Amino acid sequence: MRRKKKQTTTILENVEITAIAAEGKGLARVENYVVFVDKAIPGDNVHAKVQRKKKDYAMAEIETLVHPSAHRIDSFCVHFGTCGGCKWQHVDYSFQLEMKQNLVEDAFRRIGKTTITNQLPILGCEQTIYYRNKLEFTFSNRAWLTREQIDSGETFDKNALGFHISGNFSSILPIDTCYLQDEKVNDIRNSIFEFTTQQAFSFYNLKFHDGLLRNLIFRNTTLNEWMVTICFAQADMEKIELLMDFVKNKFPFLTSLNYIINTKKNDTIYDQEVITYFGKNHIIEQLGTIQYKISPKSFFQTNSHQAKRLYDLVKIFGNFSKKDIVYDLYCGTGSIALYIANDCKKVIGIEQIPDAITDAIFNAELNNINNATFHVGTCEDILKEEFIATHEMPTIVVLDPPRAGLHEKVIQVLLQAAPPKIVYVSCNPSTQARDVLLFSEKYEITKGQAVDMFPHTFHIENIVVLELKN
Repeated sequence: MRRKKKQTTTILENVEITAIAAEGKGLARVENYVVFVDKAIPGDNVHAKVQRKKKDYAMAEIETLVHPSAHRIDSFCVHFGTCGGCKWQHVDYSFQLEMKQNLVEDAFRRIGKTTITNQLPILGCEQTIYYRNKLEFTFSNRAWLTREQIDSGETFDKNALGFHISGNFSSILPIDTCYLQDEKVNDIRNSIFEFTTQQAFSFYNLKFHDGLLRNLIFRNTTLNEWMVTICFAQADMEKIELLMDFVKNKFPFLTSLNYIINTKKNDTIYDQEVITYFGKNHIIEQLGTIQYKISPKSFFQTNSHQAKRLYDLVKIFGNFSKKDIVYDLYCGTGSIALYIANDCKKVIGIEQIPDAITDAIFNAELNNINNATFHVGTCEDILKEEFIATHEMPTIVVLDPPRAGLHEKVIQVLLQAAPPKIVYVSCNPSTQARDVLLFSEKYEITKGQAVDMFPHTFHIENIVVLELKN
């Protein structure tokens, strides 16, 4: 029997963090390789414990914070450091914005092989807590305990209602107070946990896939409409109705109360039936003068206040006119398409999720918009020469793809069609920069601006305007 080699721990002493890298990790250079240090920020001096070492880089965590960065502050959430959500709570907000601007510019230098000469200052978020309009929590019969809790010798509840732990999917961190969505979420969530515990409801086991209670999803709007959707893993109608009645009676302000019975092994609900137990099957959001129907399966920007500012920038950068034929690719529920429709001759939206297109059509009717049409399917399958010939050649294309960026076929079709202007909105500057490089044979960047939608995280939205070269 072969003996395992004894693992030795490598500590890198007095490591100076000089920049921020992908995933929000601190970056340092030690001898001839790069070190990425979790939770470190520029200006920190740390002793770093190496977790994984490759030929030219290492992944590490802070063993000792020797000298903190001047931009470090105290976190405001007791779950910070254990919860995987707000990774930059320990960084003052002005420096968060600076780091995000640097991430965008670095992505375009390294990956896009270009510099955005007219990159405007990042648009910060006026509200840095309680800014989200959607959160999802998970029920689990395996509560994550911190080292301090384990060492205390106290007895803790085995059940949890909270967030996944990074790197440990089967355990859930119990959440008492979360600062991401309106405080009503904490009240409702904690009340549901208390009630279901008293009633001895079974919580889901993420490893063996059994138990009744599975997920809890909150959505709210600036019009103060509220939606709660509870996902169950078993069709125990007696218990389901008991819980739904409890929520309905205790929180009568809810606009929409729904449940889903999901017996699959994954948590996705897009292929599941949603049953409305109380109220409407949707809630209404309003950005500017445009109203949007949001159903349990809808995709919508999770920061409504900042979404309006983002869409205002799309309007400004697009400089749309009544002569413009605009294609909105990856249009979702038509949020951007409808926001700009009154400024254009015609808007054509493409989205692969059927329910999103259903909402987009509803939203067009809701707002009496008659110059917007929506089509179901992937952009790479629909956006072809025949489609463009049928719906007219676009003068402006708006892109807002998922994190993976654009399909290469979409880029090739757009290069062939050569619309005069492309407004590219992205939640991932790295894939955006990669795509812009592919466009560079015909297009140049004339303007760009980053928008912070997610304070205390390393995530960032970025808009660039591409125009045909002379």
